[in-house]
Amino acid sequence: MGTELAGRTAVVTGASRGLGREIAAGLAGAGARVVAVARDAEALGAAVEAMPGEVTALPVDLADVEGIPAAVAGVGDVDVLVNAAAVMSARRSKTLEVSLADWRAVRDVDLDAPFALVAAFVPAMVERRWGRVVNVTACLGRMSGPGTAGGLAPYRVAKAGLNALTRNLAHELGAGRRGVLVDATCPGHCRTDMGGPDAPRSVEEGADTAVWLACRPGSPSDPPPTGRLWEDRVEVPW
Repeated sequence: MGTELAGRTAVVTGASRGLGREIAAGLAGAGARVVAVARDAEALGAAVEAMPGEVTALPVDLADVEGIPAAVAGVGDVDVLVNAAAVMSARRSKTLEVSLADWRAVRDVDLDAPFALVAAFVPAMVERRWGRVVNVTACLGRMSGPGTAGGLAPYRVAKAGLNALTRNLAHELGAGRRGVLVDATCPGHCRTDMGGPDAPRSVEEGADTAVWLACRPGSPSDPPPTGRLWEDRVEVPW
C-alpha cells in the first residue's frame, strides 16, 4: 500500500459499489483513513469489509440534503472529499417532459449533496491550508461534448452544475493558493450498475483519476493546476 495520504482522513460518497467503492479502496490503499458513505447500510458494510486499510462505514441518505450536516457532524476533520455518489434520470427525461419531483430527486444527490458536503468540510480544510476536493462528474455534463445533445435532462444539468461548482469554488479558494485543490473528473462510460455490463471501461480505469487527484502533492506557495476537469489524468474542456 502507498503512503501518499498517510495521516489524512478521506470521505468518499457512493462507496458501497461501483466507482465510489473503487475510489474508497484506492484512497485506503494510499494510507488514508477512509469514511465510506452510502445509503444502503448492508451493502456498504459488505464493501467496507473487503477494503484494505482503515475504512469506516457511515450510512447516510444523501437525498436528504438538509439532514447531511447532522449526519456527518461526528466525522471530524476531513482532508479529502470525493463526491462520487450519483443517480441517473430516466432515459426518457427530456426537459419539457420531466416532472419537477424527478428533476429534484436527481439534483438532490448529484449536485445539492456535494454542495452540502463541501460546506461541511472545506472551511476547516482552508483553515488547515491543506485539502483535496474531487467531484466525480460525467462527460454528459460537459458543455463542449455530449452534454449538449439533449435528453437525460436532470442528470446532464446536475452534472453541468457540479462542473460549475468545481470551477467556481477553486477560484474562490485562489486556485490552490489557500491550500485546497478542487477538481472534477469524468470517469467515462464504465461497467457499473449505472453504466451497464457492456460499457467499454472498467471500474478501475474510471476511478484512477479521482484517486490520483486526491493524492497529488502541492503547497499553497506552489499549487498544481486545479479548478480543472480531468479524464485519464489529462485536462479536458468543460
